[in-house]
Amino acid sequence: MGLKSGIKMEVPISKWHQRIGYGISDLACNLIWQMISLYLLFFYTDIMQLSAVAISIMFILTRFLDGISDLLVGYIIDHTNTRWGKSRPYFLFGAVPFALFAFLCFNVPNISDTGKLIYAYVTYFGLSVAYTLVNVPMASILPSLTKSTEERTALSTSRKFFGFLGATIVSSSALTLVHVFGQENQALGFKIVMGIFGVVGCLLLFATFFNVRENVIQTVEKVSLKKIITSLRDNKPWIVFAVNILFMWTGYFLQMSALVYYYVVVIHDKGLSITVATIMSVVPMIANFAVPFLAKRLGKRNLFVSASIVQLVGLIIILLVNINYIGILIGAFVSATGYGIKESIYFSMQADPVDYGEWKTGINVTGSLSAINGFLGKVAQAVAGGMAGALLAWGNYVPGQTEGTQTISAIKLMYLYIPMIMIICSIATMMFYNLDRMYPKIKKELESRYEEV
Repeated sequence: MGLKSGIKMEVPISKWHQRIGYGISDLACNLIWQMISLYLLFFYTDIMQLSAVAISIMFILTRFLDGISDLLVGYIIDHTNTRWGKSRPYFLFGAVPFALFAFLCFNVPNISDTGKLIYAYVTYFGLSVAYTLVNVPMASILPSLTKSTEERTALSTSRKFFGFLGATIVSSSALTLVHVFGQENQALGFKIVMGIFGVVGCLLLFATFFNVRENVIQTVEKVSLKKIITSLRDNKPWIVFAVNILFMWTGYFLQMSALVYYYVVVIHDKGLSITVATIMSVVPMIANFAVPFLAKRLGKRNLFVSASIVQLVGLIIILLVNINYIGILIGAFVSATGYGIKESIYFSMQADPVDYGEWKTGINVTGSLSAINGFLGKVAQAVAGGMAGALLAWGNYVPGQTEGTQTISAIKLMYLYIPMIMIICSIATMMFYNLDRMYPKIKKELESRYEEV
């Protein structure tokens, strides 16, 4: 099989040192990506004054094109061999482009409307590719940080804690900072705030590079694209996991893009949007600590399904209480609890199908598998972005004008109904994921192979 495994340490790194170093990579990403998820659509329609239909088309086209970059980056990672490892160098080289394009996205150039749309295409696509350069390695490096499934869960928990911390910072402070720096000029405020988050995110990614090590070095023979495809085709747990990605992230991205619209247009309280966005990041950050404990007792699949049900119940509460503030906050709290646990265990689960594929086929394609997962996430973002723009157009949404029944219906579809359907589909899909009961045997046999080499 051409498989080799060993331990390689540049400088000794403690478990907690590495957990924090790995975790802050998601803090960096969420300082930027949470801004994109919550406010970019709003920025395009209400500040840059671009049409919802044009933005819908842009999201679809750029996301599908960007998905190709995920596959390329994953393939490159599988064929990278440096003294720093396979995945780790990309934290260093992707940090500056990621921060730069984020800043450029929240900038309104003084050009024609057509020019602004072209500018949005270029900067958004550039940001998406730069995000790929730092995000795919975040997933592909995990199996190389440790062979222990418990430590992988701990690392994923650390990653999501810091990720939720970044989301909390953005959710609770971004709009306030926009007002502080921009006053009545929202365009200037958004540009300054994104610039600050971009610089901090860049420095944090540098810190990740210097504070993680690829301790488990697995070198495989060079494999062709055909072998990679065959390996993935035979990886049944990954196929289930991959289908789930489409349902899970389509619902999430659609709901996040609708959050500001829902509380401003439907509930008529912009301040409540900040409160709910903060709940949706603070509560998951706290719930995240329970994941290692719950995963040991329930198993990863069962925990994912249970948490999804809790998230669904929270959305149902928000739907039923209508404009009751206390009810909305309770629903947001319940939904955030389920979502936080679900997302944390989701990232822990990503590494397990890699081991399954290696056990079954002898081929380790960590980078390619992580890249395809990323590609599917980009497809989900494309679908969600396209649906959001199309629904706003169907609802005849016009910034600053009195909203009609159809507009409210469109926003409710974005924020509640469609995300609820996606959660149900995700639960149904994950019922076919059966890797948890097989994993102890797989882990034992892989360790035996390493010892024989």
